[in-house]
Amino acid sequence: MTNAAVCNCLDTFEGATESMELFCRLIYSYYYIKSLYLNDMSDGILAESYERGERALEFWQALRSTAVPPGYADIAMESELLITIVTARRTEGREFHYLLQVMHRLATLLTGCGEGQRCAEVLVCDVESGPTDNEDAALLERQFRVVRRSPEERRRNQAPVNIFEKEKQDYVYCLRKGWELARPKNLLVLEDDALPGSDFFAVVRNLLSRRFALRSLYVKLYHPERLQRYLNPEPYRILEWVGLGLVGATAVLFVLTRCTPLSSVSAAHFLFLTLYVMVAVELAGRHYLLEVRRLSPQLYAVSPATECCTPAMLFPGNSSLRVAEYLEGSFCFKGNAKDMVLYQMARTVSGGWAHSLEPNLVSHIGAFSSVRPNPVRPRVL
Repeated sequence: MTNAAVCNCLDTFEGATESMELFCRLIYSYYYIKSLYLNDMSDGILAESYERGERALEFWQALRSTAVPPGYADIAMESELLITIVTARRTEGREFHYLLQVMHRLATLLTGCGEGQRCAEVLVCDVESGPTDNEDAALLERQFRVVRRSPEERRRNQAPVNIFEKEKQDYVYCLRKGWELARPKNLLVLEDDALPGSDFFAVVRNLLSRRFALRSLYVKLYHPERLQRYLNPEPYRILEWVGLGLVGATAVLFVLTRCTPLSSVSAAHFLFLTLYVMVAVELAGRHYLLEVRRLSPQLYAVSPATECCTPAMLFPGNSSLRVAEYLEGSFCFKGNAKDMVLYQMARTVSGGWAHSLEPNLVSHIGAFSSVRPNPVRPRVL
């Protein structure tokens, strides 16, 4: 073997090694090696979130001393879109200032719809019922409308219930309060650790312009990335998976017949390549394939609603009232949280069409849960 051939072999081997290492670092790929990368990756993401929280805190503290025009924090009636952020004081993770991060991002995005108008009205719904105030929500009061339960409502809400039922009651309160104060044409509810993406409003506007939105009970704007694989209990994904395999196999065979001595193609070749493409895509991670759709709001896919979870929910029209009424009549507990109740509602109630958006329109930045025990060292997976 010549020196050139040896060098070519070494280059090929090094390229393959680098590619394999890249796959091993993709957290939602089957190749991901938790034992090697998870701790460092989690620490890096937590550090990034902490820094983002510090910047947001400095931003809102600086605005606190700024003169605000009278009525600036009011919300307009019958606006096209009202965004309600549900928040409470966290027992753990307060130093990350999740609410301030979300509001900082929204403040940046709200001015991006042209004509000097905000893209949406914003309401902060502070559901803190403990003796200590929610300091982050109080910091926003000069810039945004913040609503809380009255002392009488707090006393009524202090009945001994489990944390899942309390979370549901808080959600219902915020749904009803948003409708009562603004009568919006559409309502979007964000939990205080759901960080909007840069194309947030462009995608929401596109969603509301689609015909399905008129018949939809709700549209989920987030589904955990680890649950976005093809091998999950979502039947529609099987059709997507098979279709991708067929298209991929066709493309590969087309290239092979044009660029190699392969002259004939059998059904066995086609079936093998179809399965090969399907397996390759699943191993690499469906999540990364979905990211291509971010090129344009029109490319975001709408599919049947999934069970988990509720960090970001769009309620077209007055559907938020139907959802609030249904939730109010249901009791939540471990294994039957509000996301499961909503999923059952979509399956059983007449006209209860519900959808999920892919890819996610928000990032779930809350490493510390408010309803479940937290580990000493949180992990992103």
